[in-house]
Amino acid sequence: QVQLVESGGGLVQAGGSLRLSCELSESVYLIVAMGWYRQAPGKERELVASITSGGSTNYGDSVKGRFTISRDYSMSRVYLQGNTLKPEDTAVYYCNSRGYKDPSSGSQYDYWGQGTQVTVSS
Repeated sequence: QVQLVESGGGLVQAGGSLRLSCELSESVYLIVAMGWYRQAPGKERELVASITSGGSTNYGDSVKGRFTISRDYSMSRVYLQGNTLKPEDTAVYYCNSRGYKDPSSGSQYDYWGQGTQVTVSS
C-alpha cells in the first residue's frame, strides 16, 4: 500500500516560517501532480499549492506570495515552504499525489497523507 509520509508540522508564531515535507513510500508508474491542501476546523479542505511533473505550480489565493511548493527531481518528494505565517494558516495540512499506477491498464491513483497539524499563534 503506497503511503504519503508527511513531516514538519507544529506550532509556529505569527510571522514565522514552516517547511513541510511529503514523500511517497513506494515508486509509482507516473506521477502527474503532487500538492498540499489544508483544512481548518469547520471549513472545507482547500488547495494550498500544487506542482505538476512538468514543474507548473498553482497556489491558493490566501497563500500566494507567502508559500512556495517545490519537488525533487524524481517527484517522489514535495516540499512546502511557508513564510510570514498568519493565525488563519492554522489547519491540518494534507499531502496529495495523483497519477497513474499501471501503464498497461491506465489505472489512476489519488493518494492522501494522514495530515500534519500546523498551528500559528498570534
